[in-house]
Amino acid sequence: MAVKTLQDLIAAGVSGRAVLVRSDFNVPIENGVITDPGRIVASLPTLNALLDAGAKLIVTAHLGRPDGKPESKYSLAPVASKLGELLGRHVQLAGDVVGQDAQARAEGLTDGDVLLLENIRFDPRETSKDEAERAALAAELVALTDGEGAFVSDGFGVVHRKQASVYDVAKLLPSYAGNLVGTEVDVLKTLTETPQRPYAVVLGGSKVSDKLAVIEALAPKVDTLVIGGGMCFTFLAAQGQSVGSSLLQDDMIDTCKDLLERFGDVIHLPKDVVVADSFSADAEAKTVPSYEIPDGWMGLDIGPESVERFGAVLRAAKTVFWNGPMGVFEFEKFAAGTKGLAEAIVAATSNGAFSVVGGGDSAAAVRALGLPDDGFSHISTGGGASLGYLEGKQLPGLAALED
Repeated sequence: MAVKTLQDLIAAGVSGRAVLVRSDFNVPIENGVITDPGRIVASLPTLNALLDAGAKLIVTAHLGRPDGKPESKYSLAPVASKLGELLGRHVQLAGDVVGQDAQARAEGLTDGDVLLLENIRFDPRETSKDEAERAALAAELVALTDGEGAFVSDGFGVVHRKQASVYDVAKLLPSYAGNLVGTEVDVLKTLTETPQRPYAVVLGGSKVSDKLAVIEALAPKVDTLVIGGGMCFTFLAAQGQSVGSSLLQDDMIDTCKDLLERFGDVIHLPKDVVVADSFSADAEAKTVPSYEIPDGWMGLDIGPESVERFGAVLRAAKTVFWNGPMGVFEFEKFAAGTKGLAEAIVAATSNGAFSVVGGGDSAAAVRALGLPDDGFSHISTGGGASLGYLEGKQLPGLAALED
């Protein structure tokens, strides 16, 4: 099925038309200050292209998980300010989602104006399981464009969600994939259809259950699958090792045994880990073999021997996909594993490898650890969406764009 692109929309003409854009502005904010504007920056090519073509922009996005009602800490006010700064023009923020203020502001837009609607998740219909409720919200969003506008889907981080501003609105307006969504899909097609070999995947994070489907999907297709983070301890337990008080999913041990039996030649686990006597930044820490984790101690990072072993594999790879940190990188004592493997991926990239950071905590780690964005071929804006695509799932927000 074909998907129409932003270029198709601009070629058809947008001057004087209202264009509804679904962006992903779910950025980290501390004390009202955006600490990582990466997702806002990623939206700029699509927004600028539309503005340069004379469109009137109505942008919708979410922030956090408000419970279907306004919450000041989830207001998009800081986003509107930052977006205006980056675009070099004033960005209006509606005082509501599709209410009187949004309607009045939308009616007053002229060519080149930008209106950001308040957090779409302040309206409970956005995430409703009731199709009629979602459709009603979608219809009100469309009404802001006078029903003669167009819809551009550019929030890749939400295309795996069947939500009103992502899925239902695409059924009501001529719909197009924005530059960001188009780029993300092209990157993921490369990983799934034409990867150069050796192909290495690095998976971290806390739970095996969160990554089970992607392990099942990728293990038969890759040359190396490195597993770190909290999830590695369930695999180690499946090998019969004691993991102390490390994070452990008892109900996944048999599943991990099965995975190791089927893909043991591909799956690589840490040989050493950094353990701590408590979960805190100033905990006592030491490095031990993965089979000698003391009782009462918890693994919070992979060890230096594992970093060296995994790093050698990654530096030799021609395709790398990374999703999930190797340890609790937010604590300096337990950041070396994540940083070491990230640096190995940067080295591989400089040697011509195609490297993809799968969004979420991995993208946050890149920036928190001071690594260069351009040290990777692509940093995804959507962790869950990336994993869903790699698992072979149909993503509702993409399916809705198909002719």
